[in-house]
Amino acid sequence: MAEPVIAALQATMRRITAGASVVANLERLSGGANMESWSFDMAGQGGASGYQGYILRRAPTPEMMAGRPLDHALEAAIIRTARAAGVCAPEIVGELTPADGLGTGYVMRRVEARVSPTAILAAPPPKLLDDLAHELAKLHALPLTSVPQGLPHTAPAALVAELHARFTKAGSDRPVMALALRWLQDHLPIPMPPVFLHGDYRLGNVMVDQHGLAAVLDWELAHLGDRHQDLAYGCINSWRFGQIDKPAFGLGDLATYWAAYERASGVAVDAQRFRFWMVYATLWWGLTCLHMAQIWRSGQDKSLERAVIGRRASETEVDLLLALEEDAPECERGTIEFSAPDLPPTKGEPDAAEMLAAVADWVATSIKPQATGRDRFMAAVAQNALGMLAREAANPVAVQGKTLSEALLAGTQSLATPGLLAKLKQGALAKLAVDQPKYPALAKALERWRAP
Repeated sequence: MAEPVIAALQATMRRITAGASVVANLERLSGGANMESWSFDMAGQGGASGYQGYILRRAPTPEMMAGRPLDHALEAAIIRTARAAGVCAPEIVGELTPADGLGTGYVMRRVEARVSPTAILAAPPPKLLDDLAHELAKLHALPLTSVPQGLPHTAPAALVAELHARFTKAGSDRPVMALALRWLQDHLPIPMPPVFLHGDYRLGNVMVDQHGLAAVLDWELAHLGDRHQDLAYGCINSWRFGQIDKPAFGLGDLATYWAAYERASGVAVDAQRFRFWMVYATLWWGLTCLHMAQIWRSGQDKSLERAVIGRRASETEVDLLLALEEDAPECERGTIEFSAPDLPPTKGEPDAAEMLAAVADWVATSIKPQATGRDRFMAAVAQNALGMLAREAANPVAVQGKTLSEALLAGTQSLATPGLLAKLKQGALAKLAVDQPKYPALAKALERWRAP
């Protein structure tokens, strides 16, 4: 962060804390493709340690807030309300003002706990799954009269219509997404009384210490709606972080998770509603990945992270086929022939795939080991991007198909169409093998689908 911005943050903290302390140890955190998060200390605070830790969450430009359902003032009010009700929400100490010159956002006291999903899943506290279920029940029990005004109230039909609009904006040419969208339209659950929803409740947005859940973060998608939407969201494959056989947050089985939620809430989990919202959340994330690419392409945010996330859409297409194939006729669920793409050996001058592999190796061996903080994270992102390009140069693959997508949306083709499911599986596997060959669902899909 540039020196003038450091000075602005220091002046802001003097206003918020009514003290003359000095900002120290400023570091941008690696997470957050939508918002910036900065960790820093205030010297002269914190008792014997001499420091108090804080987090600045901000959007430096108005463009970063475009299209967001909540502004930062409402987001901060929601966090304050949840914390006052006993939810593990961070303590907000102050909001930014235009005079601060830092954009929009707020400052929180830093919680000293783990946030990395891989670190959490490597040694999760024994009661973490119970904690997550109980905390969600506590959130859903917030009286709507106590929740700040202005939260979106979403019904399943409206949310699916919104996905349809996003699919159209993204080109409406991904057949697996079209198949899922039509399935959602055909399986809309009957609306139920709304509750307060976090909207982004998953590993990556919670902090964990040795005792269990320590904080719930990232409240920007909070809204009112069906509790099953929150229950299912953190269970999609993308948020299991490698623990694909543990569908409840990568921590355990659904029966244990549902039982813990039911004990805490007194409300039974509806398995069919849960499945609907699992498919919805998977498609939502796939379309969000494509939207990230649009943001990058527009120039609104040219960060490499946005572009690379755009290529994660193929993860969700395999996930969607894994989720929906049970609805196909049994005769269409047979195994398929598939060989994972590889970099073919070449002679003579290096080809495009080899050149990209050489640059990726340089990033991995010379750049990443010397980088720290967000720079180290971005070096890993760059390495991932170069790997994608090397694999694609050697094995070009495309899954776009506007005509087929339109037929699936219209219902003139479906999972019952002879040979269609096999064709979709072939394309989805090939695309994911290029984009994210280490994505755990790829191995799971190959185990289930590939002929011996």
